[in-house]
Amino acid sequence: MKEIAIIGSTASGKTALSLEIANQTNSIILSLDSLCVYKEIEITSAKPSCKERGDIIHFGIDEVYPNEEFDVIKFIELYKKAKDYAISNDKNLIIVGGTGFYLKALIDGLSQGVDSKTKLDISALEAYELLYSIDKKYMQKIEKNDRYRIEKAYSIYKQTGLCPTSYFEKNPKISVAKDLKIFEILWDKDELKNRIFQRTKIMINSGLIDEVIFLEKKYTREPNCMASIGIIETLEYLDGKLTKQELEEKISANTAKLAKRQNTFNKSQFLEKTSNIIENLNSDIIKYFSL
Repeated sequence: MKEIAIIGSTASGKTALSLEIANQTNSIILSLDSLCVYKEIEITSAKPSCKERGDIIHFGIDEVYPNEEFDVIKFIELYKKAKDYAISNDKNLIIVGGTGFYLKALIDGLSQGVDSKTKLDISALEAYELLYSIDKKYMQKIEKNDRYRIEKAYSIYKQTGLCPTSYFEKNPKISVAKDLKIFEILWDKDELKNRIFQRTKIMINSGLIDEVIFLEKKYTREPNCMASIGIIETLEYLDGKLTKQELEEKISANTAKLAKRQNTFNKSQFLEKTSNIIENLNSDIIKYFSL
């Protein structure tokens, strides 16, 4: 069995490429997308339809409902399940998506022994400032609005009495997928912006607004996924804060910012990878599977 990861920014064509490669290499697919895991979020997540998936077995799509929790620990459990299935059924495994943090955790591993469900008993900002005062080295890598990572760091401090840096020194991470081969899709910046703009138009024309109305009515605005790009702007539109044209522009702009962050993360965190334009990357991947 061979396993690879296909990464790239949002709207780079990862899903289509993975489906094409899977059909040619007897592979199953594990979605590396923190939004595709949710049932009933179809348009916003840009997940492949049942028709597009065809006979290819997928993990990481429609795993939980929007009001249910899903985090990196559950993703790693899902990876193990997908890998076991691939081995048992003589398949290859393709991991594909834009949630680089999940992939980084898969390769680097997670430290054990801390309850991930510990919630903040102070505000996220207070927790950030407290942790920054005792562990600047660790916290300067975390944004003030990154509630998930702040909660994780605070959990470590509350449960162990150690700052995150000290905790990780005493509890080294264990890799889950150490030798994973990574392939990255590259796009010209202006071409990618155009792809994002076109995808946003398709999403809105395909019923994005109706989907968000349904999600809000059924799940309220409380679940974390309701703050995702595409959903949060549509809620602003429904509140009368944006025109339909402004909705399209704001989703496109925020998606372009996300793409930039993803590219920066991939560049800095995954040093050992094969990067190429999508047409050539197809050949690179097929060549790897044929070795």
